[in-house]
Amino acid sequence: MIQYQIQPIDPLAHLFAVEITTDQALPLQQFNLPAWLPGSYMVRDFARHIIDINAEDEAGNAVELVQTDKQSWQAQNQTQQLTVRYQVYAWDLSVRGAHLDQTHGFFNGSATFLALVGQEDKPVSVQLLAPAGEQYQAWRVATAMTLDGAQTYQYGQYRANDYAELIDHPVEMGEFTLATFEAGGVPHDLVLTGQHWADTDRICADLKKICEVQIEMFGGAPYERYLFMTQVVGDGFGGLEHRASTALVCGRNDLPSVHETEQSDGYRTFLSLCSHEYFHNWNVKRIKPAEFTPYNLSEETYTTQLWAYEGITSYYDDLIVYRAGCIDTATYLDQLAHGMTRVTRAAGRFKQTLRESSFNAWTKFYKQDENAQNAIVSYYTKGAMFALLLDLTLRHETEGKHSLDCVMKRLWQDFGAKGIGTNNDSHQHIVAELLGRDVSDLFAWLDRTDDLPLAEMLATFGCDMTLRNSASNTDKGGRSKTTCDIDFGARYKSVSGGVSIINVRNGSSAQQAGLAAGDKLIAINNLQANTNIEKQLEKYGIEQTVQLHWFRRDELMQGELALKAASPDTVVIVETDSTLVKNWL
Repeated sequence: MIQYQIQPIDPLAHLFAVEITTDQALPLQQFNLPAWLPGSYMVRDFARHIIDINAEDEAGNAVELVQTDKQSWQAQNQTQQLTVRYQVYAWDLSVRGAHLDQTHGFFNGSATFLALVGQEDKPVSVQLLAPAGEQYQAWRVATAMTLDGAQTYQYGQYRANDYAELIDHPVEMGEFTLATFEAGGVPHDLVLTGQHWADTDRICADLKKICEVQIEMFGGAPYERYLFMTQVVGDGFGGLEHRASTALVCGRNDLPSVHETEQSDGYRTFLSLCSHEYFHNWNVKRIKPAEFTPYNLSEETYTTQLWAYEGITSYYDDLIVYRAGCIDTATYLDQLAHGMTRVTRAAGRFKQTLRESSFNAWTKFYKQDENAQNAIVSYYTKGAMFALLLDLTLRHETEGKHSLDCVMKRLWQDFGAKGIGTNNDSHQHIVAELLGRDVSDLFAWLDRTDDLPLAEMLATFGCDMTLRNSASNTDKGGRSKTTCDIDFGARYKSVSGGVSIINVRNGSSAQQAGLAAGDKLIAINNLQANTNIEKQLEKYGIEQTVQLHWFRRDELMQGELALKAASPDTVVIVETDSTLVKNWL
């Protein structure tokens, strides 16, 4: 048996202590830590946070550990009994790594637990220990890991069938709010860590409906218990799927209080995030690319299929919130328009295909720079648009007999439930079978860079999709009472004494004037630049020229901005025929 033990030993220094003991060590036993974790496709080099690693045999004699690469060690052991001890520095307040201070502790196993190379398929036990100190006596434990003597939400002994399962159960420690509900006959728990005033009854009622829609869609839940682990912060957003839980980060104001009756944009976004991560229980945790069966976490694992696993999931996240009755039709169509707008505003959609975007996730998507909008397209957002095209095509050509739901059910039955990975044409084969025709023309869109024919398909289902001018720098898309006729050509944010340029669109007026990402624009025609540059520019006429002053680093620069008419790039989708809409929604 391989035994793991972890304890927060110094919350103020952000240190976990980890101990691994085995009586089945291989000769010259190797240990390594993942370079990345499933669901987040970027090499993160978690091993850089390991401190003071050492080993000893059963007699307490030191065993030399030789580091063989950035994340691997080899023990110079002579016996099968071996203990390895080390500390992990935990100061990453995200869903991906580990974080520890005097308020809480959180960790992913991929960031903390070394694997015994060659023994990853063996069962393990895990001892979760409390931090020492009176101030931590009220701390509890939240994890979906299987109990093995411990009581639910308490420190003690847990277990996992193998290393992959071990690192797929993140752990939260601290004083947290716990709320429960049942969906599809399965207990679900909501854990909120951090200061908040959330109406947990309302949140659980909404999550219950969202979960039940998904469980019914796939014909049952693939777990016996599920956990929403939520870190509540002042301003934050993120989620990561796991086999029986999800780790979430949300803003404090995103959660409704008992005094709020209206649904805020932040709460709607939170429900969409929960829906997205929950859908991953099937789509990517169990239905997954063949390249991920099994995962190789030591280096990049390339696949061209992320459009299906993140794009289709992104299509369903808001759609299921709608099906659950948490938003109305007009709101759903606005949410759909928001995602499409992120694509239509980026010239990168003409430079990169969906398959290329998927393949290059490790660098171009996860390491986006200021030129990303000019160079890449997101397999999340454009992938969701392609999923919409598939759904509407299936519904239209089969007169409502089949839909993308049918494809997902087949993927679950033929692949996910059987533990078989999908290849590059698995989705295409299922769609072809349902439509009874060759669909190479439809799936050719995965390798094209022109815009998808969604306006025509949406019209078939009683929706009018149009493009309008953006109203402001913060306009996300959808319905708007105002628009702006002037195109500035750069995204920006307010800073002290001006605005900071975030990125500049190729060929835009801002670029031609000389502006670049990172510049601090301070004046337009000798007047201070404000937080709505477009409205400021509307005071002048199209084809006029205005003088700009900005700082680049500590150097004052100036240039002339030739005002151009805005090009419609913001998506609006409105219902025009409620009868036809029902054939889709």
